[in-house]
Amino acid sequence: MRRTPDSGRRRTAPAFSFVPVAIALALASIPSLPAAGAAPAALSIRVDGNHFVDGRGQPVRLLGVNRSGTEYVCMDGRGTFDGPDDAASIGAMAAWHINAVRIPLNEDCWLGINGAPAAYSGTNYREAIVTYVGRLHDAGLFAIVDLHWSAQGTLPADGRTGQGRQMADRDHAPAFWRSVATVFRSDPAVVFDLFNEPHDISWDCWLNGCLTSDATGSWQVAGFQSLVDAVRSTGARNPVLVAGNRWSGDLRGWPHGVHDPAHQLAASWHVYSPGPRLDSLRDLVVRPVAGSYPVVASEFGEKDCARGWVENFMNWADDAGISYLAWTWDTWPDCGNPVLITSYEGTPTAYGAGVRDHLVALWRASAPTRVLTPLQADAPLLALGVAFIVLGLAGLAALLVIGRRIRSARRSRRVAIT
Repeated sequence: MRRTPDSGRRRTAPAFSFVPVAIALALASIPSLPAAGAAPAALSIRVDGNHFVDGRGQPVRLLGVNRSGTEYVCMDGRGTFDGPDDAASIGAMAAWHINAVRIPLNEDCWLGINGAPAAYSGTNYREAIVTYVGRLHDAGLFAIVDLHWSAQGTLPADGRTGQGRQMADRDHAPAFWRSVATVFRSDPAVVFDLFNEPHDISWDCWLNGCLTSDATGSWQVAGFQSLVDAVRSTGARNPVLVAGNRWSGDLRGWPHGVHDPAHQLAASWHVYSPGPRLDSLRDLVVRPVAGSYPVVASEFGEKDCARGWVENFMNWADDAGISYLAWTWDTWPDCGNPVLITSYEGTPTAYGAGVRDHLVALWRASAPTRVLTPLQADAPLLALGVAFIVLGLAGLAALLVIGRRIRSARRSRRVAIT
């Protein structure tokens, strides 16, 4: 999700200047960070066929919330988190009976480059994220770390040039993921979301990278295959989420050739209402993908301050065995950028109450995770195919009947004339 820029907090981005040597030196100077500690033994997640399993080998879905802030606050020079990050604030989230939190990250803050304030970037930023992930685990929660804001060359990944990018940049994103994967490769309760919302690029560029251009100039895209390769080069075997195209709303043809040698690939899908995220195709596109791979709606939300759509969506996702994480556990006064709460004690908005009540109901019912068979996953698509065949046959039958009547009418006219 794109965050509405807050005027007065953003600093002006410098003119773009591609200085490869300076960038290489900056990356080389990043101090190493000890690997994150392993999560509790039972808190583990991996891909098994078309679903996730936990440390006991039981099917599990990622059900939770996004915790926005770590993608932008550091570049503002205001800290690492937008709001509290202590155990009490995590307890308020856990009280909704979630099991996962998605943490959007900033490329420059993690790597400590391109003018990211030193107090909140590099080692300081990485340690803050590792500490927060540890607190999530202490509360029994999985963590999803996501490359959310990024920028090529010497451009800062801030609110002006860092958010809403077409795709990950080749200059820094592979290095970012090598570093992130090195830190978390011993933590089986962390999932990697490789890029937030690809858009306005071809599927070939999405996979392999390309030269693209936008208001910031021309730059090289890092395709998803290079990001998967960067993660696996570290020995990390954590599950990886690969987002669809068109702002992550389009999974048609997914995974479009992406190969993961660790076989830990899952689809990331974003869907909002109202919005152009191809929600109408969820039974015909997203559900069939869920027959072969885990699908995670890593962002979903209702942008009208109501709860009717989200309740319908979550019921549908439960039936399809699809994971989902609501946007967002923040207190912005903005329905258009949907927020779940009005305070960090967990007081919900109307939309948030819909999410909370549904999660509580699942917990009370001890609802098992549904794992679709390929036939169940493809059932709506097959039903549509059958309907087209039936309609086609009905149309053909109607044409035959009409043809017979026309021929009969012609014979009758000929008899009458004679």
